[in-house]
Formats: sequence, structure tokens, C-alpha cells
Amino acid sequence: MENLDFFKDYSTTAVEMVIAYAPKFLLALVVLFIGLRIINFIVSIIGKQFSKTKIDETLKPFITNLLSWLLKIMLFISVASMVGIETTSFVAILGAAGLAVGLALQGTLSNFAGGILLLLFRPYKVGDLVETQGRLGEVREIQIFTTILATPDNKMAIIPNGPIMNGEIVNYTALGKIRVDLVMGISYGADIRKAKEVLLQVMNAHPKVLKDPAPFVGVSELGDSAVNLAVRPHADPADYWDVYFDIYEQGKIALDDHNIEIPFPQVDVHMKN
Repeated sequence: MENLDFFKDYSTTAVEMVIAYAPKFLLALVVLFIGLRIINFIVSIIGKQFSKTKIDETLKPFITNLLSWLLKIMLFISVASMVGIETTSFVAILGAAGLAVGLALQGTLSNFAGGILLLLFRPYKVGDLVETQGRLGEVREIQIFTTILATPDNKMAIIPNGPIMNGEIVNYTALGKIRVDLVMGISYGADIRKAKEVLLQVMNAHPKVLKDPAPFVGVSELGDSAVNLAVRPHADPADYWDVYFDIYEQGKIALDDHNIEIPFPQVDVHMKN
């Protein structure tokens, strides 16, 4: 009899719990189903809007996926509270876990945030010639955590995005033209006007030197053993190194052809009895 009474009490309690929780559980399932459909609809609409904007292609799927997961987490927490699950401690655990992960990965998160800012503000794009973190090179990839540069000596430089966003970025491509800064020294006995004329002829004859702005030559310094001339051609960023090396070489040859001396460093010593 005692077993029968226990079974009756257990059955009664189970029926009462089903009656009490079944509507909440069914309502929670309905809310979960409808909520997932709404989230998918919202993410789809945002994705289509991104397709019409100039946001970087690398950033679009990341933002939509992040938004989808955030909305789904909020939905699951709401559904859990509807069926009577205490969510306060659950949210606290999530917050503590997030804090612990954030402290453990603070360097990585800094690079992640830097990558997002780079993709949003676009201080440079793939193909630009940039200088950052002591490296000069062409941008090959902009990833979420790193930027990949191809340096002039054909090396691949992988630079974390966090330091890039917190440091100086020089974009040589952004303005469409780049000035090539060269210095050539001539002897104090040489004709400065003739040297300038020769170097201007060399730059004007070069096919990759731009006519606008016009090339420029001027005295930049009276050095210890030479008059230093600032030689300033302009070029397209892609032609920078061709112009740099060609003008140095052709300029030296042209100065030699006109007997304009490029002196070695020298020191005058005066003897006293």
C-alpha cells in the first residue's frame, strides 16, 4: 500500500508539473522558432545592405556572423527565463568567462580590434605602398589580426594590426603621386648651374618621371667636402624604385660625361711649424 501511495503521489506531482510547465515550454518553443526566423531575416537584410556599401569584403561576413551569434545568445537566454530557468547566474558566469578570456587574449583582441578599425576606416588598401612599424612595402592582404606587406627586397612582412592602428601609417599611394628624394654631391669647384641643367635633362628624359609636378634640382646643403643637390622627380607609386635607381645611375653617368666631379670625402690638414 505504501508503494501504491508513493506512486500515486509521484504521478500527481508529475501531472501537476506538466500542467504547470507545459504551456511555458510550448510558448518557449514557439518563441524560439519565431525568434530564429526573425534573426535570420534581420541578418539577411543587413547582409544585403552591406553589399550596397563600400565596406571591405573581409569585414561583411564577420559582422553578420557576429551579429547573428549575439542575437541568438540573447534569444536563448530569454527562452530559458520563460521556462523558469534562473538566468542571473548564467549571465554572471558568461561575463566572468568573457573577462577571463579577454585578459588571456588581450594582445590578440587588440590586434582584432585594430583589424576591424583598419577595415572600417581604410587608411590603406591592398596594392598601396605604405610604411608602418618600421617596414616599407606593398600591402598584399589585410586580415582580421594582421597586415601582410611585400617589402622591396621581396620579403613577406606580417605585422599585427594593433600596433599599426596605434602607430604612424605613411601611405605613399593615397595621393596618386610620390616624390622620389635623392641627394647628389658635386665638388665646390663644379658649375652648379650646369650640374642642375644636366640632372634636369636626365629626369625629363626618363619615361617614368612625371611632368607634373615638374622635376626639381636645388642646393640642399653645403657639406664638408661637397655641395649637396636635392634631386626631386615625381613618379607613380608603382614606379618609385625604378625611378629611384635609374636617376641615381643615369645622373652619375651624365655628370661624368660633362666632367662634373662627384668628390670623395676629404679633409684639409694644415701643418704649423
